[in-house]
Amino acid sequence: MATEAPRAVQATGAVAGYRPERTLRLSVELRRQFKRRRTIGVLALMVALPLILIAALQLGGSEDAQANSRINLVDVATAGGLNFTLFVLFATTSFFLVVVYALFFGDTVAAEAQWGSLRYTLATPVPRARLLRQKWYAALLLSVGALLTLVLTALVAGSTAFGFAPIQTPIGVTLGQADGLLRLAGMVGYLAVHLLVVGTLAFWFSTVTDAPLAAVGGAVFTVFVFAILDQVEQLGSIRDFFPTAYEFAWTDLLQTPVDSGDLFRGVVQSLLYAAVFTALAFRHFARRDVTS
Repeated sequence: MATEAPRAVQATGAVAGYRPERTLRLSVELRRQFKRRRTIGVLALMVALPLILIAALQLGGSEDAQANSRINLVDVATAGGLNFTLFVLFATTSFFLVVVYALFFGDTVAAEAQWGSLRYTLATPVPRARLLRQKWYAALLLSVGALLTLVLTALVAGSTAFGFAPIQTPIGVTLGQADGLLRLAGMVGYLAVHLLVVGTLAFWFSTVTDAPLAAVGGAVFTVFVFAILDQVEQLGSIRDFFPTAYEFAWTDLLQTPVDSGDLFRGVVQSLLYAAVFTALAFRHFARRDVTS
């Protein structure tokens, strides 16, 4: 009696041996992203920016160069490596880091659609939800990696140039090196979460358009509009619900004792915005007719 031939397809209709969880592994997606020029360029900028700021502080370090920023971190930027790192974070929070997160999240899907490779990736076949999830994870890792590169470069370069001294706050409070490093870690963690707002907004736009510039630019423009509206005092408590309302709440970690109220509200609000924008991205991509 002849044995029955093995089934060529599974009960679900998929080819025998096909496992959705084995498609587009995160390591593969990360390697693809690391090979792109924009990734290399962003990481290079993260290394170069602290060095440029050190040169600017040393060349322009006169009494006439006093800062007019909100908490005057530039006044104590040269007090040590930790102080310099805080100044770098303060200088990059409103624009530079916003663009970096928007770039990594907003370029990930739209770029493949523009190149015409998105439909071929889905035909591999990679389930749509898995493809989007892996790209979200990759964008998050690259964004946080870029932030850490900036901070570590600033800390090492700043300590080399100005010494590894305790933190000197603008109001005259001194924080020891160990305490300063712990608080710096908290600041970086807060920023990593807060910047998810612009990142996930760009990610949603990336599933809507085939133009990476539109996704990235649209997210950055939206955040800038809210930042401008946040300066209109006539809006009152409405401003507390803007995605930019608590962008500098991480500076509260310089206080003794730490006032965690705005930090907590900033984290919760950022996670809520990120969850909504991510859900909208998955919802739109699941219904999208991918032709490119």
